[in-house]
Amino acid sequence: MNWKIIGLTDWLNTPPGTYLLGWERARFDEAVSDIFGYHAAQLGLPELDALQANRMPHRWLALASVPDEPDQPFSRILVSDVNASAMDALRPRRAALITDPCALPFPESSLDLVVLPHTLELSAEPHAVLREVERVLVPEGRVVISGFNPASLWGLRQRRGRLYQRWGYDDFFLPWTGDFIGYWRLRDWLRLLNFEVESGRFGCYRPALTNQKWLDRLDWMDSAGERWWPIFGAVYFLVAIKRVRGVRLLESGWKARNAPAAVPAALANKVSTTGIKPQD
Repeated sequence: MNWKIIGLTDWLNTPPGTYLLGWERARFDEAVSDIFGYHAAQLGLPELDALQANRMPHRWLALASVPDEPDQPFSRILVSDVNASAMDALRPRRAALITDPCALPFPESSLDLVVLPHTLELSAEPHAVLREVERVLVPEGRVVISGFNPASLWGLRQRRGRLYQRWGYDDFFLPWTGDFIGYWRLRDWLRLLNFEVESGRFGCYRPALTNQKWLDRLDWMDSAGERWWPIFGAVYFLVAIKRVRGVRLLESGWKARNAPAAVPAALANKVSTTGIKPQD
């Protein structure tokens, strides 16, 4: 079946889109539930609440623009296999901030956690977004990133669609969002910004299919893929920590050490070179 995907929001309402969102929602819940602090922000993808399991008192959703809400948001693609409850769960959330991800309205070193669900591949300047995230994160703050893996069955299907586009055909499987960023390439970018990757994994090993029944029949490929070809999952997920060189966190109960009292030194009587003995 040939279909033309307009954007990521439309694609997430398809069977493979809901399959991917379910996997990513579970990974984000696991990653952010034990990250503590006061301020957290999610950049992009309002269809996924990546901070719902986090317990920080201040959490924001920042978008680059107000999401479109047409009367028939599913009319441009085939969604006959998606039920009404799934559609309601995928409705975009209201943003707390409308801002450019390359210029966030936060002071330097003010956020404890930033999550980027497919934000980098949706941005025209992914390097600038990462630099801005590094600026607003506190030392030892964390960034959680998810993205499509170009070295996967889904990535191969997408490259085939780009090849067909030169011949005048539209046969894309993934949304047309620009160039996908490879996992190892992203790790190099993070290393240049003094981030240390704490954990990373891949997921969604089922083939690039659009039929819900076939996706369900091939669910065994998820467990097989994690064991036999772990780096070829359709999506990757990683957590990185901001490291600051020369900074050492002080313990909460530290105290200033008192300087030791000066001990009086004994002065021995000596005869000077002139032969005159010094007086007491």
